Amino acid sequence: MAESAVESVKLAANNVTKRLQKELRTLMMSGSHGISAFPEGDNMFRWIGTIEGASGTVYENLAYKLSLTFPATYPIEAVKVKFETPCYHPNVDSHGNICLDILKEKWSALYDVRTVLLSIQSLLGEPNIDSPLNAQAADLWKDQTLYKKVLLEKYNKEVRKSDDSTQQLHKLS
Repeated sequence: MAESAVESVKLAANNVTKRLQKELRTLMMSGSHGISAFPEGDNMFRWIGTIEGASGTVYENLAYKLSLTFPATYPIEAVKVKFETPCYHPNVDSHGNICLDILKEKWSALYDVRTVLLSIQSLLGEPNIDSPLNAQAADLWKDQTLYKKVLLEKYNKEVRKSDDSTQQLHKLS
């Protein structure tokens, strides 16, 4: 009996891997502007993604790194997505967690990585200020000029800090 349970788990993981390989091909062929994602090494269940802010938004010309973690029950259960680059946004907390309905209660097995990344990219320019994870950013959103000033200050400070950390690591090696 234990062997058949192990076989079921292996089969399920194999099916998820096949789905993720298909999603990777679809994403690469889509030509969707400003989004990308690739598996982290050989692990198909952990991906690194990037999102660029859409033109015409306060996030234009800013790029963010994301981590995507796929559960063994994907696509029945939603992918877990977090900002790795600090993101000042009404719907993103200081740990990079994202408040987006399609990643929670509105998840559907019909969604794929491309849909998720495009939704997050869209959320950057069109936050849900009625459901904020960052109340200060939500309050500031009304004044786009001031919001952009604070956003750029925080982004430049955080990106410079992470660039400095990377340079320090290179000096140590």
